[in-house]
Amino acid sequence: MNAVLIRPDRSKGRVRLFVLQVLMLSLFATLLARLWFLQGLSGEEYQAKAAEQSVRDVVVQPARGLIVDAMGRPLVANRVSWVVSVDRTVLGNLAEASREALLRKIAATTGEKYDDVLARTRLCGTPDAVKGTCWNGSPFQPIPVATDVPQKVAVRISEQAEDYPGVVAQRESVRAYPSPYGVNAAGVLGYLSAVTAEELEDAEKDGDKTLNGASVVGRAGLEKTYDQWLRGIPGFQKVVVDSMGRTQGSSGEVAATPGDTLVTSIDAKVQGVVERELHEAITNARKTFDKVTGKNYVADSGAAVVLDAKTGNVVAMASQPTYDPSVWVGGITSKQLKRLYSKKHGLPLVQRAIQGQFAPGSTWKPIMTVGALNHGFSEDTRLDCSSGLQVGNRWFKNYESASAGMIGFDRALQLSCDTFFYRVGLSFWNKYGSNAGNVNAKDPLAAEARSFGFGAKTGVDLPGEASGRISDRKWKRSYWDAMKGYYCKVDKRNKTGKRDFLHVFAHEFCLEGNLYRASDAVNFSIGQGDTMVTPLQLARAYAAISNGGTLFAPRIAKAIVDPDGKVVKRIAPVVQGKVKSKKAALKYVDTALQGTPKVGTLGWKFGGFPLDKVKIRGKTGSAEVWGKQSTSWVATYTKDYVVVMMVTQGGTGSGTSGPAVRKIWEALYGIEGMDVKPAKATIPGTTPPRRLPTFAEDGSILPPARRGGGR
Repeated sequence: MNAVLIRPDRSKGRVRLFVLQVLMLSLFATLLARLWFLQGLSGEEYQAKAAEQSVRDVVVQPARGLIVDAMGRPLVANRVSWVVSVDRTVLGNLAEASREALLRKIAATTGEKYDDVLARTRLCGTPDAVKGTCWNGSPFQPIPVATDVPQKVAVRISEQAEDYPGVVAQRESVRAYPSPYGVNAAGVLGYLSAVTAEELEDAEKDGDKTLNGASVVGRAGLEKTYDQWLRGIPGFQKVVVDSMGRTQGSSGEVAATPGDTLVTSIDAKVQGVVERELHEAITNARKTFDKVTGKNYVADSGAAVVLDAKTGNVVAMASQPTYDPSVWVGGITSKQLKRLYSKKHGLPLVQRAIQGQFAPGSTWKPIMTVGALNHGFSEDTRLDCSSGLQVGNRWFKNYESASAGMIGFDRALQLSCDTFFYRVGLSFWNKYGSNAGNVNAKDPLAAEARSFGFGAKTGVDLPGEASGRISDRKWKRSYWDAMKGYYCKVDKRNKTGKRDFLHVFAHEFCLEGNLYRASDAVNFSIGQGDTMVTPLQLARAYAAISNGGTLFAPRIAKAIVDPDGKVVKRIAPVVQGKVKSKKAALKYVDTALQGTPKVGTLGWKFGGFPLDKVKIRGKTGSAEVWGKQSTSWVATYTKDYVVVMMVTQGGTGSGTSGPAVRKIWEALYGIEGMDVKPAKATIPGTTPPRRLPTFAEDGSILPPARRGGGR
């Protein structure tokens, strides 16, 4: 068979080659078209986007507003602090070894511990975050890892940017405390701490642009109450960086708006005197022997308040123990924080003037007098100031078992006679409430106490105020309902019949703790038992006696002033209510209390004081607390001011607080010996200023302009 030779079809090869050529040409055409599109039509757009990737927005924190006293003296100001921050994005792009080396270098340069620097770069909410140290702001915002860095260190970091990739050193404004006249005022001023994630979320929902991840916010005192005005509005700076996060320059800035200034009614001179005298009273009490307990007074805490009687404005407010408010600046250590919450160190964070609740003792008696005169007793009433009074199966003695015979309300107040007021309280109990189980029985004395604002917050413009309590029938029943389970268990477990205080009390409470007995009524009449007041509540009540019955919501802030010196908000006195009383009853008590510094329990501490010129009214108190030494109280006032001081476990009112209160009055009225010299007074003209300080164009703050002889 002959073989057949088949030749390849050349026409098909040519077709394939042609198709391949067309595809190649189409591909090149597409690439060329795309290149022309990117570089021609869209080149500028993509170039701008590429450049944008090397620009970072850095938040510029605003200077927080000042807090000044009534004369314009700064109580809280600002100072410049150098802060070293790390760009967490750049940090994350570094190899682990390089990242650790960088953080160790920062720690060594700034004098910080490596572990602390590392902890500050952790985002809160992540497994390795350390609560209180981690970063709760935006991960794209530079994270502060070292504050209050020396300027030369900050400059070195800035100049050696190639050695510190992603690290910036810049100036920030932080809180400073000028302490005019040595004032502390920590409990009034408050403190700041870092914004929380929850607060940032809330701010974002509300469209609030004043907060960001690096913000600090007010946590206590005036800093918290007026935070929205003080914080200001952050600005933004556009910083150009290279691929390693090193700053190459700036491409624009939106300036931050400083916070507003808060003008207060505090007078730094008075505040300084009050703080020193409170400290001195506590110090002296600790050196004084207590015959009752056989040891020196513990004098573990105290508080003092000076009010403007006509407006309710707070002129001074002090609390002991206290703390240095600067410990919060730049972050507080766990050791420092533990001390502030420590019972061993006296709970320094507690502002006892508004948060401390104490038995008022005999300073309660003027309130009881007003109640008695409004409900059946008269100015001519005479009752026996005997050495004691039998009530049920208990003998209630007069203080130091003194006896003064038949006296009126005026002398009973001046001598602070307990048995006189026992008889007043017992009279109302016999008349209206001898049914001990009737919680709705009429109680004129408790009603008068509520009329004076006790048992409720005063409304002062500080957070965390306590309400105190009036231990009337309804309170006793509610307390019994809440606690009977506990005390009945204690009583039931007492198989051996122990007779110590706890077990006797538990037995009686379990059986009859709901009953309001005659003993409760007589205790209530002298400010003993379970009634509790704050020093500010007591000061406000005495201001109401002074001004004729008006109850003000105490105010510390007077005005908000913007950075340009313009008053944007005036904070006027707030009338919270009127005391339900006859004018004659208030006037009678006012007149009677003028005798206390002259011939009463304060007389031995006010000898030589010009009481004919400065008509001080007063009342002392020594409140007894089971298991502790007595609490010292002195409450005094004129038509201008109220001065109240108390020292827990400090002894008698006149003995411990009397000398300190006298010195405060001498400072207020410029008294030297027997002479009143208003020209040298702490407050010229002897009355608080009604006008605001003057804010000059150059930024200086001048005292309020005088009008006539005063201000």
